[in-house]
Amino acid sequence: MKNILKKILNKKKTKKVVKKKVKSVKKNIKTKKVAKLAKVKKVTKVLNKKKIVKETKKKDKDKVELKTDPLRIPKNNEQKPEIKKVKKQETEKRLFKAKDYVVYPKHGVGQITETKKINIGGIDVETYILKFEKDKANGMVPVNKQSHLRPLATINQINKCVSILKSKPKIKRSMWSRRAQEYEAKISSGKIYDLAEVVRDLNKGDDIMIDQSYSERQLFEKAYERLLTEFQMVMGSSIEDAQKKLDKALKRNLENQVKKVEEKLDTEEPINQELTE
Repeated sequence: MKNILKKILNKKKTKKVVKKKVKSVKKNIKTKKVAKLAKVKKVTKVLNKKKIVKETKKKDKDKVELKTDPLRIPKNNEQKPEIKKVKKQETEKRLFKAKDYVVYPKHGVGQITETKKINIGGIDVETYILKFEKDKANGMVPVNKQSHLRPLATINQINKCVSILKSKPKIKRSMWSRRAQEYEAKISSGKIYDLAEVVRDLNKGDDIMIDQSYSERQLFEKAYERLLTEFQMVMGSSIEDAQKKLDKALKRNLENQVKKVEEKLDTEEPINQELTE
């Protein structure tokens, strides 16, 4: 009987142990499933964030491409940029009238013959038409760029130019190429005082026999002629009178120069006289 009872009790114990083990296994399985689900959720969140970042980057790139590439054909989903067509030039008051004399920096003194509206690239542009008698050329300057033009100098400015011409020349010891660039910039600036300084610095006076390079003579003549035409217009005199005033300030007298050269040539003995005979 005792043995039978022991067996029955052992069986009950083993059943209880088995039940406990089964419960613990089920719990472990549940915890593992929960952990896996949590990991999967985390991974899905990270992937979704990455997708959102990529989509935003693509949208930003598309926007930049739309701004930088106006010729690219847009897709149906993209917003088309608005194109504003300019048909007329911005209105600006005209400072000069027809038959006025003005100074254009690159060509010197010119006269405004008329004002015209010209169609350039589908835009109506109001322009001044200039006539340069010396160069025998015509030019056009838009009204919105009339700041490049300047009116003729006053009598006071011409008197100041005469005082500049009478002063001592300021010659630098730098290379001629650098000085030539500076002189060219002063001439193209269109400022009358700069022109007077160039003429003063490159003037050789009565010393016609001094060696002078071709580029130096060219710059001097260019500045001299522009200054001369402006002097003539402001003074309202002939070219000869204006030239006399300029030459007097520069102490130039071409007639005397030619006479001196002829006298020197007459007094000098002929070279290689034996060979010529």
